[in-house]
Amino acid sequence: MSLLKEKLQQILPAQAEDLKNFAKEYGEKVIGEVTIGQAFGGMRGIKGLVCDTSEVPADKGLIIRGTPISEITDKLPEEIFWLLLTGTLPNAEELADLQSDLKSREDVPQYVWDVIDTMPADSHPMTLFNTSLLIMQRESKFAKAYSDGIKKSEYWAYTLEDALDIIAKVPSIAAYIYRKKYADGKRIATDKTADWGTNYVKMLGLEDSKGDFSKVMNLYLTCLSDHEGGNVSSFAASTIGSALSDLYYTLSGGLNGLAGPLHGLAVQECLKWILETMEKFGGTPSLEELEKFTWDTLNSGQVVPGYGHAVLRVTDPRFTAFLEAGRKYCPEDPVFQTVDKVFEVVPKVLQTISKINNPWPNVDASSGCLFYHYGLKEFDYYTVIFSVSRVLGISAQTIINRAYGMPLTRPKSMPSAKFKKEVGA
Repeated sequence: MSLLKEKLQQILPAQAEDLKNFAKEYGEKVIGEVTIGQAFGGMRGIKGLVCDTSEVPADKGLIIRGTPISEITDKLPEEIFWLLLTGTLPNAEELADLQSDLKSREDVPQYVWDVIDTMPADSHPMTLFNTSLLIMQRESKFAKAYSDGIKKSEYWAYTLEDALDIIAKVPSIAAYIYRKKYADGKRIATDKTADWGTNYVKMLGLEDSKGDFSKVMNLYLTCLSDHEGGNVSSFAASTIGSALSDLYYTLSGGLNGLAGPLHGLAVQECLKWILETMEKFGGTPSLEELEKFTWDTLNSGQVVPGYGHAVLRVTDPRFTAFLEAGRKYCPEDPVFQTVDKVFEVVPKVLQTISKINNPWPNVDASSGCLFYHYGLKEFDYYTVIFSVSRVLGISAQTIINRAYGMPLTRPKSMPSAKFKKEVGA
């Protein structure tokens, strides 16, 4: 038995029992109210989900299991996965055991490569990635065990098995999609000695002689792994998983939401704006030029991509982590320099506009320029990298939900006419 499974067997039953008793004792306690604005505004701010893996306070940003993301940006994605599940970081032995377990599961079924090879050449990278996850559903250990009649208390253990199988394979699949779409179409074999993120970079086949790109990739995979339960991909996945769909179905469905322009495509929109700005000024603009261009953008009815967030009211700490990485690894890169200058100018401009609640940047404002620096310039692929990272968080949330015995998600909906009747309109 793996050390991770052994640890979860020790802690999850007690946690599940505690929450069961809590819900029973306080089940009638009112914790909020729902306004018409919230009902018609995408349920923004309604407290109706349970997510123990992470939270995003408006004044702090991402906190994973009680630890601010800014304090763990030096950790590997594998360590973050352990943290998401157990609430503690792994020690050296536990990390080595988890990495060894993942290495033993890396082999991707041949039929996955065959399907990717037979799909239309102009298929979107996200279509290729999500299709690859979905067709592997036949490998689900949870689905087979459920069919065989396992106990409800064992659901989480078989979901963990599916999660480890998927996490082990997605770097190979994502890397081959990149090679197929944008390179010579040849697969690069996994490196059995490399960590998860470094192995991914090696299989992409891009230059990384100093290992800096691998460090940036691990930073990205760590920072984007989880973001509480209410974002589109996590919420969609949670709803699908609540029906006891196995993790292959759950991830494929949730990550389809990540492909939407209002969720996972923000990073490429931000980088596109930066490149258009540089094109306009023939390179990195001055601070004065940027200030004028920002006002021109706002006065034309447009927004500055990457500034503002649905939840946060401070600078996204993940933005700060990428900005610091850029200053360390590519300070002379003109695209990064432009991103750095935009951060110096745009918040000051936005703060002068009273109706803007959050003038601060989110993670997407800085992450794309680092991919661009290392030669990964195909915008359509960026969401696949996001998906590889988010597989960690969605998998962890699904395992925890199964351990807690969370019920089918089924909120109440009403026709708009009934809402009008409720308020006498």
